[in-house]
Order: sequence, then C-alpha cells, then structure tokens
Amino acid sequence: MKDAYHTIAAPATGEFKDRGSRFIGYAYPVHTEEEALALLEGVRKEHFKARHHCFAWRLGVDGSRFRANDDGEPSGTAGRPILGQIDAAGLAYVFIVVVRYFGGTLLGTSGLIQAYREAAAEALKNAEKIEVLVKEHFIFDFDYAWMPDLMNGLKKLDIEIVRQQFDESGQIEVAIRQSEVDAQLLKLKAAVWKVSEEEAAGLEWPKGIESERVRE
Repeated sequence: MKDAYHTIAAPATGEFKDRGSRFIGYAYPVHTEEEALALLEGVRKEHFKARHHCFAWRLGVDGSRFRANDDGEPSGTAGRPILGQIDAAGLAYVFIVVVRYFGGTLLGTSGLIQAYREAAAEALKNAEKIEVLVKEHFIFDFDYAWMPDLMNGLKKLDIEIVRQQFDESGQIEVAIRQSEVDAQLLKLKAAVWKVSEEEAAGLEWPKGIESERVRE
C-alpha cells in the first residue's frame, strides 16, 4: 500500500531568460484540479500581458492524475517539459504554471522545451520538499472510566491525537498512518484491555468505548 508521497511545502518561483523572452515559473502544492485551475486564473490575471501561461500538474498519491497544457505554444514544447520536471523530482500534488513574455525572437522547438523545462526546474529548486504520510482518522467516544487506559495506550504507541473534547463523556480524534491502521488499532485495543494482541484480536472494544473511522 502506497501511503506516502513527496510534494512541496509552499509556493515557490523561478525564472529563465533566453534571447529576450522571459519565462517565470510558479510552483504550488495543490490537492485538486479545481484548486490548480483557480491558481492558474490568478496567475493569468497577474500576468495579463504575457503571451502564454503554460502549465502541468500531477495529482494522487500514486501520481495517476495529470495534465499538461501548452497554451498556444507548439504541441509538446511547454506542458510536457513542465510535467517532466515534476516527475523528475518525484513529486505529487504539485501544480506548475510558466508565464512567458515574448522577447521578439523565435526560440524554435528545442529552445522552447529547454526554456519551459528550466523555468519549472528553477521554481522547484527554490521549493522546500517534504514527505507527506497518508493517514486515516478515527474518533473514540469513551466513558471517563476508560480514559486513563485509552490515553496511556495512545501515548505508548505514539498515535497522533488530532482533537480532544471533554463533556459528559470524552471524545478523541486520532490519525494513524494508513499502512499501520490494523496493527496500531489492535495494539491499542490490547493496551486498553491489558491483554496480549492475540487475545485482543478476538475482542471488541470495551463497553464504554466506541470507535468510528471518519475520513482518510
């Protein structure tokens, strides 16, 4: 199960110039196509005098969703080179748009490919790369009698607590790495019951503790 990917932590920019033409690359971390298109529209408004706004994105933990657009440049000379830099860096959930201001001299196919590739590469070079773990979230509703055992188990297993709420009863939201969900939940159940994992495998959560998966 692939439950981790590399992306960029924050937007970054880079620039490349060739024979009077100026290529400005903008790299963004994104999660949806709609988010990427909204950012593209913002760049177009900011650089409304630019000749081209070429772009590419790679989405999905496995990088299965992508798009490359030449925005009027010769086919294959802009979007694909931009996408190629995202792939060369091994990134996902990344959107790059390269703005071109025409300098009056035609660069030819190879010149355009190099220019868009270099502008995208410069933007990524200036971006902080991070690894993101895909986690599943669970909510535990519990009677306070079980709070010490539950909290001690979470602490012992180093399970991330996202949110806590204490009213008539307690509620905790936790996040667990996707590939470790079954093993961690079994260990937590064993810790709460104070039994072995083998024994816990045949048990439900104690009366007074309810567990629910809320999102991935």
